[in-house]
Amino acid sequence: MLASLPVETASPDPDFVVVDVETACSRVSSICQIGIVGFRGGAEVFAYETLVDPCDDFSPFNTRIHGISCDHVAGQPTFAHIHATIDAHLSRRVTVAHSYFDKGALAAACRVHDRSAIETTWLDSVRVAKRAWPELPSHRLNVLTKFLGVRHKHHDALSDARAAGMVIVRAIDHTGIDLAGWLAPANTRGGAAPKPAAEGPLKDERIYVLGGPRDGPLGLRLAQAGARVTASVGVSTTMLVVSNDQPFGRFAHASAPYRRAEELRRAGANIAILSEDELRMRIDAPSDEVAPARCVAG
Repeated sequence: MLASLPVETASPDPDFVVVDVETACSRVSSICQIGIVGFRGGAEVFAYETLVDPCDDFSPFNTRIHGISCDHVAGQPTFAHIHATIDAHLSRRVTVAHSYFDKGALAAACRVHDRSAIETTWLDSVRVAKRAWPELPSHRLNVLTKFLGVRHKHHDALSDARAAGMVIVRAIDHTGIDLAGWLAPANTRGGAAPKPAAEGPLKDERIYVLGGPRDGPLGLRLAQAGARVTASVGVSTTMLVVSNDQPFGRFAHASAPYRRAEELRRAGANIAILSEDELRMRIDAPSDEVAPARCVAG
């Protein structure tokens, strides 16, 4: 079993921190181990880990998962004793957890031990992984670390925290979406689709906007030109337009909607893939000068 590590007080201020907890029983407040890792510039800058006396029973089921029993936590600090340290690492920072189990466990432990809630900005690395690698059959941490080639000891709090942090680092590298982009709401489709004009150069077109809301400026412009702006890419889609403001950077071709459009095209569907600038030229061009739509290079 890992020994408790000292708090790193001289490390640079991290871009984000990652937390993982193990619990003694089915009560989520029964934290018996916690690991916290800070990342800056894609690299680890500090690590903190300790066993915790949960002041609760140990379930044989939980012990079989993580290997921690009541003997291991004898003489270890309680959550009340380490609350100030955890709060110092997490408060007013971006805190990553692989699913929100850890968020709920910390909140429950604060209530049970009569400590103030930890105020932080949470980011779920499961949600990040699902957007970055939608093709994977599972986004469990042990599956992701094997896929990414990251060393990992599952159900060890410090190792799990490091691994979840690397999921964020690799997702940023893979997609080009920075931390602020991952913190943005996942639903980018916006509100209801604008009503298409009865006539226009895009009449009868069904267009999906990659990287922008349906009711945003581009979606409104397309509707004014007669297009129906769709919520997803499907067999009836006739165009995918890559927004100038899309968050994927040079990796737009790796996004799920783009790949879906290419898949449908390979199956024989007539779907054009254009940049926003190319489509604006098509909308603004006189009807007798409209050139055939061409695909954006992948």
